[in-house]
Amino acid sequence: MNPHSLLASASINIGLAFIILSLFSILKKQPSNASIYFSRPLSRRQYIPSFDSPSSSSSALHRFLPSISWISRSFRVTEDEILEAHGLDALVLIRLFKFGIKFFAVCSLIGLVVLVPINYWGMEAHGSYYKMDSFTISNVNKGSNRLWVHFGCLYFISIYGMYLLYKEYDGILMWRIQQLQNLKHRPDRFTIVVREIPLCTEHKTHDCCVDHFFSKHYPNSYYSYQMVYGTEDLEELVNQAKSLATRIEELRETSMAKKHKDKLPLLHSLLQQTSNVDLFEEKLQALCHKIHQLQCKDMLKKKELPVAFVAFKSRSGAAVAARLQQDSHPLLWITEMAPEPRDVSWRNMRVSYRVVPLYRLGVLVAASLLTVFFAIPVTAVQGIAKYEKLKKWFPPAMAVQLIPGLSSIVTGYLPSVVLKGFIYVVPFAMFAMAKVSGCIARSKEEIKACNMVFYFLVGNVFFLSVLSGSLLDEIGLFVSHPKNIPSHLASAVSAQADFFVTYILTDGLSGFSLEVLQPGLLIWDVIKACTRGCQREGSPYLYSLPYFRIIPLVSLSVLIGIVYAVVAPLLLPFLIVYFCLGYVVFVNQIRDVYTTTYETCGQYWPYIHHYILLAIILMQITMIGLFGLKSKPAASISTIPLLLFTLMFNEYCKMRFLPSFHHYSLKDAVENDELDEKNGDWELHCENAINAYSPPGLRPVNFMASESSSMPLVP
Repeated sequence: MNPHSLLASASINIGLAFIILSLFSILKKQPSNASIYFSRPLSRRQYIPSFDSPSSSSSALHRFLPSISWISRSFRVTEDEILEAHGLDALVLIRLFKFGIKFFAVCSLIGLVVLVPINYWGMEAHGSYYKMDSFTISNVNKGSNRLWVHFGCLYFISIYGMYLLYKEYDGILMWRIQQLQNLKHRPDRFTIVVREIPLCTEHKTHDCCVDHFFSKHYPNSYYSYQMVYGTEDLEELVNQAKSLATRIEELRETSMAKKHKDKLPLLHSLLQQTSNVDLFEEKLQALCHKIHQLQCKDMLKKKELPVAFVAFKSRSGAAVAARLQQDSHPLLWITEMAPEPRDVSWRNMRVSYRVVPLYRLGVLVAASLLTVFFAIPVTAVQGIAKYEKLKKWFPPAMAVQLIPGLSSIVTGYLPSVVLKGFIYVVPFAMFAMAKVSGCIARSKEEIKACNMVFYFLVGNVFFLSVLSGSLLDEIGLFVSHPKNIPSHLASAVSAQADFFVTYILTDGLSGFSLEVLQPGLLIWDVIKACTRGCQREGSPYLYSLPYFRIIPLVSLSVLIGIVYAVVAPLLLPFLIVYFCLGYVVFVNQIRDVYTTTYETCGQYWPYIHHYILLAIILMQITMIGLFGLKSKPAASISTIPLLLFTLMFNEYCKMRFLPSFHHYSLKDAVENDELDEKNGDWELHCENAINAYSPPGLRPVNFMASESSSMPLVP
């Protein structure tokens, strides 16, 4: 990729980001878009001051002018505010962006001041096709003592990265302990999940076994239990009842609107709408009656599953019971701490524990097949990026040169856009696979999806981009000069730096801009308003924060930046812009758009820590190879102790921090139990715990009463 292609990509991405962000700042100020851009405060019935009625024409005009007030507002949000209002999981995501800013700011300073001048005056790659090679380590002569400067920078960057990681881990652990203390009365602190409950031979049910087993073995701490039932048909009926209730409410609102709009409404039209409402209400009443019949105990016995939620009188009792093996047969009475009620994956509760390994194997095979098939578009993208080489093997590609400037756009901007388009569907595909892997908590499904997406991106976007780019670059040399293959591949690593610059620009500037604009919801909102003929101020579009999509993509950018920190330091300033924009965008999204559907108290951070540490290790291994190819074996050998130290640091972090993220300490549980006993609150908490885990199909239904409010939040 030549400098013109790189400049074209940067110009297009910056221009698109400026246009999209300007459009967003205008659309955000329109009351009709509140359901998209202020869905969180609307769902909580909070007041939105920016939608006050304009008192003058200048105020009205201000709504149609771009502004940066939302950016300054995002920077004013403190970490304590995020923690209190949105939870530690949201704060962990913000801390990931802050880590990127702090880490790459220092790395950029070292790279631009120290490494770039040394690389440029290395005098090996001047006049080569890859103009950016003049600023990479590939431009340094073999055996040059300048490589010791790269060696010193490698040590500094590695140790600085580990120092920041340790500080982040320690800080997030303190926040986790504080958050667990604040949420000490949550039902999951008193509750465990029991799976593979044996069948009572006398009564032919699992129900009586639960009470008998825990009353006998935990007589002092056992409180009660809630069986889980296969209520798919009940849940379907409840969903139908909800849809009918929503339809009735819409018909009533439409009827009221017509009454206010028409002074002399047609009697026939009003009578027809009234009869429709009456018909739907009759159907709803019949549905509710059927639901109540199916919820009776005799009907539920037939749908009983060998799974139960067991509540204890104390947190310590639940913690002890969850960690012990309950039976000499390891596949009976499987116990673990229950997820919080809103985090339960009721669908996977129906999956037998014995077949969960088969589900996970199927998911692994499906993810592997997706990874293999994705190699095709990645290789095609690299073919576009390596246009000069591609046109030798595919002469019709030379037609692109007939239009001035088009080749720069095609080679600079198009590859990263095409790759980003293919990548966009991957997280959703992986999340769909994770949902059928047998996890009993939605948070575990997202964490599993995070891992699958991250390793998919590392394998396909990073490694395959480097390999496919080098294959296209060096095709024809394999047969004639087989001994030079390793050196050619090593030089191709630095040659791919320009492609990753365009990828970071596209993923950051265009990707984050589209994230904050929400174009899909805008289009859907307009279509819904046109087809249904209703006003656009509808119910808020409320979705949970998609950790499975954001964390792996941001972690991949961290990995690219770390691996290329010493190899191609010119890439680092682009990453600072990437993380600054990402920080602003997601603070805005967390504050105004996404809702909190569960709280794991920071359990995403150990995985993020692992991703970043993997990037540091990959950087060190890459530099060991590059020092060897640059005829500097002493530097390669001297890097091995750094690699061993990094691995030891990883093991220490596992011992020091990881257990606190997986377990709730017995000491904290006992202290909180003593406080409850002193205040006399333990019985109330136990009752809340057992009631919180009622399956969706067994919850009380009453759709006849209207729940709408006459007080509009948006004037």
